[in-house]
Amino acid sequence: MLADSNPLVLSAMSEIFERDERFSLLATSASAEGFLATVMRLPVSIGVIDWNLPALGGAKLIEVLRENERAPRLIVYGDDSPELPRLAMSAGAAGFAPRSSEVEGLIDTCLDVARGKMVFPFIDIRDLQTDPIASLSRKERVMLEALSKGLTNRELSKELGISTNTVKFHLSNLYDKLSVKNRAQAIAFFYANRLGRGAE
Repeated sequence: MLADSNPLVLSAMSEIFERDERFSLLATSASAEGFLATVMRLPVSIGVIDWNLPALGGAKLIEVLRENERAPRLIVYGDDSPELPRLAMSAGAAGFAPRSSEVEGLIDTCLDVARGKMVFPFIDIRDLQTDPIASLSRKERVMLEALSKGLTNRELSKELGISTNTVKFHLSNLYDKLSVKNRAQAIAFFYANRLGRGAE
């Protein structure tokens, strides 16, 4: 699903995704509220959103959807502000694509996010944190790896053989130890750490 406040951008993006057989465009919206209402009804897996969507805005929209287990993975399609990719990541987006890049860049970002990757150009996520992996318990390391696959709390519960309340408890401890605020940052930290250490 696509959401952009600029009707020309929305129309151009719609045409691009409708022509690409790898995607199935379910809906478009010019507002955050319209996007939210639609994804609550339709099984949207990937959403491309304008950071400045009226009236909620991209950050608030991501925050609201973060609490929904069936929420789509969101890509912010925005201006080349040096801070915007970092803000999008902090809010919990799965990726960022700059408006100034070729359209293929947006397509590739969508495909990578659909495969479970985090895509944030211009950010060296290794610089966001020091490396506290050593402080994690074995169970927390296993949970971090399972989390990196994009599993929901329910799926983590099933995979690890523990209750969803225990999952929440471990996730809270994990976030504290990694000094992150949410799942997206924990996953980004996992991949940055793995890349930084040569994908051990």
